[in-house]
Amino acid sequence: MKTNKKDFPLDQFIEFALYDKINGYYMKKNPFGKEGDFITAPNITRLFSEIIAIWVLTFWKSIGSPKKFNLLELGAGNGEMMKVITETLKNFPECFLNCNFQIHEKSKFLKKKQQLNLKSEKITWIEDIKINNSYPTVFLANEFFDALPIKQFFKKKEGWVERFVNLKNEKKAEFKEQQIDIKNIEQYLNFEISKDQEIIEYSPSSFEYLKNVCNLIKKNDGGILIIDYGYLNFKMHETLQAIKNHKYSNILKDIGDSDITYNINFNLFKKFIDQFDDLNSIISNQKKFLTSMGIIQRAEIISENIPFSKKSDLFYRIRRLIDEKQMGELFKVMLIKKKKNNFKTGFEID
Repeated sequence: MKTNKKDFPLDQFIEFALYDKINGYYMKKNPFGKEGDFITAPNITRLFSEIIAIWVLTFWKSIGSPKKFNLLELGAGNGEMMKVITETLKNFPECFLNCNFQIHEKSKFLKKKQQLNLKSEKITWIEDIKINNSYPTVFLANEFFDALPIKQFFKKKEGWVERFVNLKNEKKAEFKEQQIDIKNIEQYLNFEISKDQEIIEYSPSSFEYLKNVCNLIKKNDGGILIIDYGYLNFKMHETLQAIKNHKYSNILKDIGDSDITYNINFNLFKKFIDQFDDLNSIISNQKKFLTSMGIIQRAEIISENIPFSKKSDLFYRIRRLIDEKQMGELFKVMLIKKKKNNFKTGFEID
């Protein structure tokens, strides 16, 4: 990062570490799978993506089965989920033929991976989600928001401070703090973020995406399904972490070679959505969502005709997705849609 300025707000530092054109973590390697630093649900079992496809089909029906609609995935990883979704929806031609399949991807490296993985499909990649057609859009965001840069603020005796990173020497990067007026941030966000908090973590770019998505849903109809790890407590806590070679690492070391991520406070997302009068949100966890969508029954049907070893492997994978000690509770599922749409598929179990 060549610059005279040496102190960067945390979100600018993360943006550099993850998305710098030359050194950014997501720009130069495949973070998914065995050789990467994490495995996402679509790569654990294709059943996950099949379930999402069926959910999309039912949601499309809830908005009146429009003759033309967009299915837009935000940050599509290696393209695996979109691949299975298109294959599954082919079994429902009325939905498949009416659908514009789209991907919005920041990383050129991952975009190339996706294009290789999805070469036979009718998919377009779009840079700016705002400059889209006027069709209703169903947005999918699986582990998208947790990879967007965040700011951190801490409440001290003398008031609020913002976390910065000093990068004068990249090998000896260190955290710094600067005093800020939290009221300015709240004015910009249009809601009180600091009430009864000691720590604040929020991502300006997440709110920017949410604002654009919500405006598009208001204008053209549709909705967004967000699946990500996070928590629902009102009180925010520090969740920033770096991962290298499947292990936690120091955020200020191996800059550009570690994934940096955080847990989303879904309560904060909900607060943000509440600013939009005609929209609402419902939240569940991944266990409840996938089981109410019938993933276990689906696995049982498939496993009837496969050898025992494959059967036990399949159920081991399903357990990874729905076990409360694994992804089942840690991952939350949120749907944002128009209030007048009473759709609740996947969210009925209390």
